[in-house]
This record gives sequence, structure tokens and C-alpha cells, in this order.
Amino acid sequence: MDFRQIITNIKENLGRGLGIPIAIIALLGMVTIPLPPFLLDIFFTFNIALSLVVLMVTLYARRPLDFAVFPTIILLATLFRLSLNIASTRVILLEGHNGGASAGQVIEAFGEFVIGGNYAVGIVVFAILVVINFVVITKGAGRVAEVSARFTLDSMPGKQMAIDADLNAGLITQEQAQARRAEIASEADFYGSMDGASKFVRGDAVAGIIILFINLIGGFVIGVGQHDLTFSDAVEVYTLLTLGDGLVAQIPALLLSTATAIIVTRVNSDDKQDMGEQMQMQMFSSPKALGTAAGIVGFMGLIPGMPNLAFLAFASVAGSGAYLIHRQQQQKEQVQRDIEPEIEAEEQKPADLSWDDVQSIDVLGLEVGYRLIPMVDQAQNGQLLDRVKGVRRKVSQELGFLVPPVHIRDNLDLKPNQYRIMLMGVPSGEGEVFPDKELAINPGQVFGEIPGTATKDPTFGLDAVWIASNDEDQAQALGYTVVDASTVVATHVSQIVQDYAFELLGHDEVQKLLDKLKDHSPKLVEELVPDKLALATLVKILQNLLQEKVSIRDMRTILETLTKKAAVTQDAAELTIHVRTALGRSIIKDLVGQDQELKVITLEPSLEQLLLQATQGAPEGQLAIEPSLAERLHGTLREESQKLEMSGQSPVLLVAPQIRAQLARLFRYSLPGLYVLAYSEVPENRQISVVASVGQGG
Repeated sequence: MDFRQIITNIKENLGRGLGIPIAIIALLGMVTIPLPPFLLDIFFTFNIALSLVVLMVTLYARRPLDFAVFPTIILLATLFRLSLNIASTRVILLEGHNGGASAGQVIEAFGEFVIGGNYAVGIVVFAILVVINFVVITKGAGRVAEVSARFTLDSMPGKQMAIDADLNAGLITQEQAQARRAEIASEADFYGSMDGASKFVRGDAVAGIIILFINLIGGFVIGVGQHDLTFSDAVEVYTLLTLGDGLVAQIPALLLSTATAIIVTRVNSDDKQDMGEQMQMQMFSSPKALGTAAGIVGFMGLIPGMPNLAFLAFASVAGSGAYLIHRQQQQKEQVQRDIEPEIEAEEQKPADLSWDDVQSIDVLGLEVGYRLIPMVDQAQNGQLLDRVKGVRRKVSQELGFLVPPVHIRDNLDLKPNQYRIMLMGVPSGEGEVFPDKELAINPGQVFGEIPGTATKDPTFGLDAVWIASNDEDQAQALGYTVVDASTVVATHVSQIVQDYAFELLGHDEVQKLLDKLKDHSPKLVEELVPDKLALATLVKILQNLLQEKVSIRDMRTILETLTKKAAVTQDAAELTIHVRTALGRSIIKDLVGQDQELKVITLEPSLEQLLLQATQGAPEGQLAIEPSLAERLHGTLREESQKLEMSGQSPVLLVAPQIRAQLARLFRYSLPGLYVLAYSEVPENRQISVVASVGQGG
């Protein structure tokens, strides 16, 4: 194996994540394995270079999260430095009696050159470095990291709520919301880690002081007791070596402490500027500050006895800087004044319109007053978002197609406790709820009254009372149905979606249903659309079904029926009749469940014959009957429907197929709970029980 292959293998192993574990094991090995002086020189030099690199990275980082691995680097650098201290202590105590070079050239250089070979000066310099590092920088950085971690964690709920609000308002996509949530979590983890990592730096400074005293005392004892050095020689040799070792460790520690202080004091901003650019823009953007400072320093330079040359020189530099900044700002203002007329002229010209100027509306929307905002804030245990998602999932499963998402936003124009449900940008329902109360709904029969604020259930218009939460058990004992405010809003949203489901189903949704069915029945889909039936006609048929509260879950049966009947007619109304007949079993099942008996209201033969004649010659889909007859028929059906509802049955009107669609359209909004079925839609295995028969006289 040649040298290049060896290098390649090393790079591949490091790339697989083996580099850091090997480095950590090597650091721990330095604690127990003696190192020769030349390796100490290499490691001490690498330590200084590493600290400088870390410092430069923090200076050029545009925001703290750009250097998110910094807490781990602090730990590794601290462990590396402490391992070097142990290794250098071993060498100093074992070989220090042989002279300064015995502990390595780096330690000797710092002991001789940096402190001038004077151990008294070295002690003072080392003490000053320790005070600066331990008392000033490390303590301040630790405090800033602690406060930043606390405020970051406290602000997380508000940031999460802002993300949810932007997502519900459609301002951001789901992917952008996930990215922002991940960034918030990373920011909290970073400042939390920095709070702990600052303790490593603080502990490193304390360890440096302890190691200094250990080396001094141990060196004196070993030099005098084991190597027969005089006390003065031992003091001189071991003090210089110890101070050199202390300085070569404290300088990188000071650099790392400075980097820590810089990264935790950085402020997140969106301007993408590093620290130098921010300082230049924010400190030297105002000529007044430099001009005032130049005046004060210049005045001090004129006082006799002061270092006039130095003060006046700096006053000149500051004054020149203030003049240049002022001149540059004037030039920018002049350029701005020159182009302002052109900009105003351009603004006055009507801009060309584009499709970007046409804003799309939300298919489904929910607007809430400001007092209802906590209901949609999950950080404040708001349940409305989860309830609406659950409603959307349940209704989608019942109807047979994916209901579009409900975009929730606040609206200051609403009353504080008011909400409004929007459909295609048009208000389709509204109500007023109280988040701190419960709604006790009268289902029709209760055994007493409950104190509270009388109101109407916004979904079904039933009598209801807003009660205190602690009165819930009493209300339930009296027969009331008690729900919270989130359930009230979610139920109203569910009802609106079911009532207007036919408007929510469009060409795109139908095409997705076909694409989904094509995975299981590709031949059926290809044979029907578009060869036998246009997509627009299929959309109209499905909308007709949804408008009459018929689920389109069974798309296979629907398409098979249309495939058979499309050759006979292309009329959407007639095809809807055939599809309803094919879906008869599921329609009846949704009404009465597994009960074999179907209780129905019928029309007397004479009335039914009259209605059949009324359809002839009338506009399509209408009945040409007298208003008085329609009124009597409406009143009688209302009474009979209420009787069936009180007995827990769904009111069903069973009529001839030729008039079913017209009657369903006639009573759709006046009797929303009445289901109009045709004889042909009732399966043969169902037993029919006629509970009432309506005649011309009502």
C-alpha cells in the first residue's frame, strides 16, 4: 500500500466520524502517558492556533446559530488544555532541575521572553491575566449566557404562536414552519448549552490557579529535596517554568473566554452582517459622536502638562473621521434628493398589473376576536387548532374527499369574543363564545334551569346557557349537554363544511379522487373519463350528491354506474338519479344504521299524482304548485319531522323518483333535517314502516 492510499484511508475514516472519538481518546491518553518536550511544543502551539481560529470564527459569525457547535468546542478545548497542563506539570517536576529547555521551547520562551526572565514580573502578569479572565470576561460571559438561556426559553411559546399564526394565515408553508420551529429549538438548545459551557471556562480559570500553586510548591520540594538545588535556584528555575507553563495555557484560555463572551453577546439580526460590519455601521454612522469626542480630547490636549501631542493627534483623527462621515452623508442625501422626483414620477405612473397583484382567497377560513386568540395558541393550552384538525379529518372521511385546510387568523374588527367562518372569502357562519365558560345546550328536555347567560347554540340554534366551569356537573345532572368553547366553534365549522361540501369539491379534487382510484381500478377510470363522460359533468354529479348529504366515499360504485348509464344520457341530473339508486344501501345505512326497519313519511296517492302532473311543463327542477298547497305541505311535514326527531329517528319522506329531486330542493333550507328519498333508492331487504301519510289538506 503506497503513501497516497494510506492518506486516502485516513481521510475516509475521519469522514465517517472517527476523527472526534480518536481525538478525545488521545486527549485522555495525554493525562497518563508522558510526552516528550517536542510534542508539548507542538500541542501548545496548536492550542494557541486553535484558540485564535475559534476567536476569528466568532468574530465573523453573522449570528450565534452559525456557530452552533461552539459549546462542544469549548468542552474539547478545555479538556485539551487541561491535559496539556497535566503533561507539562509532569515534565516540569521531572526535568525542571535540568534547566528551562527541559520542559520545551514554548514554555521556556514564555518564561524568558514574555516576562523577561523575571519571575516577580511573571507572577504579576499571570495574576492580571487570571483576574481579567476569571473575574471580568468569564464571569460576565457566564451571566450573559444564563440570562440569554432564560429569556430564550421564556420567549419560545410566543415564537411558536407566531409561527402557528403565520401558518394558519397562509403566510408560510408547512416546510417553512417546520424550519422556523427547528431554528427556535436549536436556539434554545444553543443558549442552554452555552450556559453550561461557560462553567467549563470558569472552571478552567480556577484550575489554572490551582495548577500554578501545585507546580510552584512541588517544584520547590522536588528541587531542594531530591535534586540538591539551593532554595534560590529552585525558586528561580521552577517559578519561571511554572509561570511560562501558566502563561502558555492562560493566553489560549483568555482567547476562548473572549470568544465565548462575543458569541453570547451577539444579537440576532436579519441584515446578514458580521461583527465588524455591525460595529462599523452602528458606531460610526453618526458624525456627532466622533465630533464631540474630538472636541473633548482636543480640549484636554490644550491643557498644560498633558501629553499634548498624543491628545491633539487623536483629536485630529476623530475630527477628520467625523468630517468625512458628515460629507459622505450629505452626498447620499443630495443623490436621494436628485432621484426623488424621478421616483415620485415613476410612482405616480400606474404600474402594469400582473397575476401577482391578484390575491387568491382562502377556501375555508376562521376569523377570531382578540379574546379568542388563546384558544388557538397551543402554548397556552389552546385546543381549537387540534379540534379543527380533528373535524377536518372526520368530515373528510365521511364525505369521501379531502376537505381543504382551515386558515385561522385574528380580526380586530370582530367583537372580542366573536368568531366568523369564511367560505370562499364570504361569511358563512358566526357566533360568540367565552373561553372561560362552558356552554350548556338544552337538547329538548331538561329537568330544571341552570344559572348563567342565556344564548342560542350557534350551530343548530338550540336554547343554551353559558355557565361557569364548576357548574358543569350540575348542568349535566339536569339533562343539559355541556361543551367547551373550542368544541362549540369546531362543531360549527364541521356543520358549515358539511352544508357547503358541494362548493368545496372542484375539478382538482375530483381529479385527485380519480388518480387515487386509478391505482386500484385503472381500467374503470380510463374507460369513463373523458371517453364516455366529461370531467365537468362528473364534478357536477358529485356536487349534486354532496348537496343532498350523500357521501362520495364509494367512488367505484359511482363510476361503474356512470359507465353503464353515460351511453344513455349525458344529463347530470338524470345521472345523479341513477347514482343515488346505486348508492341506496349506503344512503339508508347512514340514516338508520343497522336497523332493518325504515320509518318514513309518504304522500297520499292523490297528492303524489298532483305533484307528478306539476312537474310536467314546469321549468327543470321545479314544481308548479299553488303557494297555499306548498305552505300546508311544509307545515305538515315539519310537524311529522319533529315527531320522528323526538323519538330519535331521522325524518324521511319517501316519494316517487320523478319528483324526489324537486321536493328535496323545495325543502332543502326550510326543513334541513328532512331527507327525501325515492322508492327506487330503498334496498329490497329493508322493511318500510309508514308513520304518517300527507294529503292535500295537510
